[in-house]
Amino acid sequence: MLKKPFFSRYQKHAETRDDHYDNELRTRYYKASFNQLFESAEDLLRNDAKVKVTSVSKDHGEIAAEVNAGFPAFLIMTIITVKPYQTAVDFYLSTERFSVTGANPALKKEILRLYDKLNKAHTFIGTGKNAE
Repeated sequence: MLKKPFFSRYQKHAETRDDHYDNELRTRYYKASFNQLFESAEDLLRNDAKVKVTSVSKDHGEIAAEVNAGFPAFLIMTIITVKPYQTAVDFYLSTERFSVTGANPALKKEILRLYDKLNKAHTFIGTGKNAE
């Protein structure tokens, strides 16, 4: 298990991955096909008032968007099929905003908000599968 960097709250980005030191920021897996999840995720982002989708690449499984959750940020959502009807979703969110208290907690909160929306739309089957 990786340890949390001391100054992580001051990082201007937040990301999810299988082996993330923060269990809440581990890759999430859903019981859905790639097409189902990709279309649902794109609709979810397009219908979110805080998000403006700027680029969609189904071939690469990526959706890029500008996020305004009280501060401007740039989001890349990556969707990958691991097995039939097991699809992984990762986020990378970054900002140029400086905050005395640190931008990372706000970025993490936004990622968790988006994961929560996905959890309501699809069957969540676990986190960090490849890290165990």
